[in-house]
Amino acid sequence: MRIVPRQATRIDVPGMHRVRLAVRENPLNTSVIGEKHYAPAIEETGRGWVIEVGNQIVAFAIGNAQTGNIWALFVDPEFEGQGFGRSLQEVMVAWLFGRGLRRLHLGTAPGTRAQRFYEAAGWKHMGTHQNGEIMYALINPSNT
Repeated sequence: MRIVPRQATRIDVPGMHRVRLAVRENPLNTSVIGEKHYAPAIEETGRGWVIEVGNQIVAFAIGNAQTGNIWALFVDPEFEGQGFGRSLQEVMVAWLFGRGLRRLHLGTAPGTRAQRFYEAAGWKHMGTHQNGEIMYALINPSNT
């Protein structure tokens, strides 16, 4: 059974934040990002998607339609390896490119499953940020 992402709403914010705090890789080490930051990201500057299993959010993604930044793509560790990240990425990238963006970008910690995930999905390494994150870009194929 393939579970399809649905568009996130502000009601989903506590579940998304729970997933964000549960991840083992790229953990949220500070309180800089809190629940109050999600609503603007999914309602004003971009859109979010969630995957639910048994009425519980187990994965989510948020993309910024103004900047092309992938703000979040996280899967609860108990639900990794089921294709949820891939499904979320497909929906998010299609939506962002459908809005006319030519290039998407993101950062992730080096040596993680996330790094391998993005490289396997065709994201191109663009260097290392001063904070140590590896930066990636994805070019809209309709612009090449």
